[in-house]
Amino acid sequence: MINYRFYLWYKFFNSLFLGITVGSIFVLYTPLQPSIFSLGGIALAIGTLIVAKFYEEVMNLKSFFLITLLVESIVFIFIVSFLILKYSYATALIIYGGYQITFVFGAYLVRMETIVLKKTKLISLADIMKQKGYLCGLVVSYLFYKILEYFGIIQKQNQVYDLYIIALFLQILILTLVIKSFQKK
Repeated sequence: MINYRFYLWYKFFNSLFLGITVGSIFVLYTPLQPSIFSLGGIALAIGTLIVAKFYEEVMNLKSFFLITLLVESIVFIFIVSFLILKYSYATALIIYGGYQITFVFGAYLVRMETIVLKKTKLISLADIMKQKGYLCGLVVSYLFYKILEYFGIIQKQNQVYDLYIIALFLQILILTLVIKSFQKK
């Protein structure tokens, strides 16, 4: 059984994270060559095919929890990597690779969410929470960058690094909500 209250808040904060960080990828990916994106796309397509091949085995609540936790843990790892290693080709590759791995499970997670939530009302609430979170995240990131500019922090790399300190705490909250969403009541 899933705890819908915690799950809906997870969807909100997960999308808030996306809204906050979506613009940062243009700065983070700067060191990467365009050919890397082609390779990443190929890996993503193959990975998605492999996951789809195993739907029979993973279309259950336990796998849904474990894969959701895996995806959010990968995001946590690349945030920590970035904060420790700062800007480099390696961190850009880690972040890009991490996102590609999480995207491999995207279709699966959407399909399982529909199965688990079952009712149209809950599916609608999940989508509303996602859009509210994303919109709030975009507003927060805009205001955050403007505040940094006001205080004279105008270098893009410094702005994004500061943003990822906030993202780290947000990701810890997201991981907590994932666990609470799937805990037995």
